[in-house]
Amino acid sequence: METSISNKDKKTFVRWFLKRFDLKRRECVWILNYIIGDDDLLNHVHFVEDAHYCPRAIVISTTESNGIPFRFYKGNIMTADAEKSFHDLRMNNEEAMYIQLNFPKQPPTEQYLAVLEENPFMPSYMQISSEDKQVAQKMLSKSVYEFQHSKLLQQIDAALDNGDKEQFFELTAALQQLEAELAQS
Repeated sequence: METSISNKDKKTFVRWFLKRFDLKRRECVWILNYIIGDDDLLNHVHFVEDAHYCPRAIVISTTESNGIPFRFYKGNIMTADAEKSFHDLRMNNEEAMYIQLNFPKQPPTEQYLAVLEENPFMPSYMQISSEDKQVAQKMLSKSVYEFQHSKLLQQIDAALDNGDKEQFFELTAALQQLEAELAQS
C-alpha cells in the first residue's frame, strides 16, 4: 500500500501523541519511539481505525481510553506480548504495519487527521459508500436549515411582540439570506 503521508508528518504526530497522552503499557512508548527512529520501517507504518482487520497490526491505548492496553496481530495470531511485536518490527521492517491508537478523538485533532489513513482491510459491509455519505450530508444540511429557520421565525415573532422594528428587519434579512442559500444549494 502506497501512502502519501510523509515520515515527517508521522514523526510529528507520534511525538505530539507521546507528549500529550500516557499509555496503559510503558512498552508502547518504546515501540513508538523505535518506529519513529527507523525511517525504513516508518515508510511501511499506517495509522488506521479498526486495525484488528489488518494482517499485521498493533493496537495501543492511552490511560484516558476504554480500549485494550495493547494487542499485536499477525495473520491468525493475536498477543498482548509487546516483546513479540518489537521483535517482529525489527525482523520484518519491509512489511506493512497498521497501527490503531485508542485515545480521546472528539473532536479529531488536525495532527491525527494528518496521518490517519483509510483501512484497506475493512470489510465492505462496514464501509460507508459515497452515496450513503451524500445522503447523510443532505439530511444533516436539511436538519440544520430547519433548526435555523425555526429559530429565526421564533425570534421574528418575539421582535414583533416587543415592537422592536430594528430587530425585526435584521431577523427577516437573516431569514431571507438563509432561504436564498437553500435555493442556491
